[in-house]
Amino acid sequence: MHLRTVYGMSERRACRIIGADRASVRYRSRRPGDGALRDRLRCLAHERRRFGYRRLYVLLRREGQVVNRKRVYRLYREERLMVRRRGGRKRALGTRAPIALPSAANERWSLDFVHDQMVDARRFRILAVVDDCTRECLALVADTSIPGLRVARELDRVVACRGRPATIVSDNGTELTSNAMLRWADERRVAWHYIVPGKPTQNAFIESFNGRLRDELLNETLFRSLPHARAILETWRQDYNVQRPHSRLGWLTPEAYAARLARPSSQRDRALSLTEGFAPCPVASTIETQFTEPGTLASTG
Repeated sequence: MHLRTVYGMSERRACRIIGADRASVRYRSRRPGDGALRDRLRCLAHERRRFGYRRLYVLLRREGQVVNRKRVYRLYREERLMVRRRGGRKRALGTRAPIALPSAANERWSLDFVHDQMVDARRFRILAVVDDCTRECLALVADTSIPGLRVARELDRVVACRGRPATIVSDNGTELTSNAMLRWADERRVAWHYIVPGKPTQNAFIESFNGRLRDELLNETLFRSLPHARAILETWRQDYNVQRPHSRLGWLTPEAYAARLARPSSQRDRALSLTEGFAPCPVASTIETQFTEPGTLASTG
């Protein structure tokens, strides 16, 4: 344009001088506008404030949007929707062996407690129960106090709906090492594995879930009362199991992955080969379940 306007050259001569292809100069983009996709991406990012572009891309494809992942990433960067990383602790360097992954549902459950507070500064606890194979959240129990007897009742409620687990993994909290829990494990014939004190990485599945729970819900919500907290937690649990894509499950939801595992082996192998996503489906390895703690009740006093 400079040569044509200042020196009055023709387009053919100007392209020959600067070594440009006339087809490239004459090209006009015919790509459709990104307005509708950009608006929907902003809306999803507002609803799911802690989701990155990969999960947003999965949600867009689930809605029927024919869109490329790189295009979503470009719009994601242009709209400045990047998730702000919260500060974390420094981790020691070294070789770590991956934790064994169960091969079937109800093969191993993980338990842990999460703490939070309401707007009036009253504190409450949340008992989280997760299936390590399907990554389903089986229970989120909120109360000001959750002793061992309450944990046993909640586990009975989950077992009545889902079935008895082969192994349960937990830390060495007083509620989980009480006589009530030891008696419950003996009567239900459930192997209970206590991790080494001070080694939360040995219970990595529930620790990862707790991070998602705090990042996506607890840090984003103000709880007015205990009933309000219970309602919000149950709504989020259903959304986590049914709607939220999980990166380690090939971007399937935990419920869809559990249904896929329940299929016959031939259908399951074919379905796993057609899984769409960026992360590969986890290769399950069988583990032996056994008691790692004495089955006797703790002495009182």
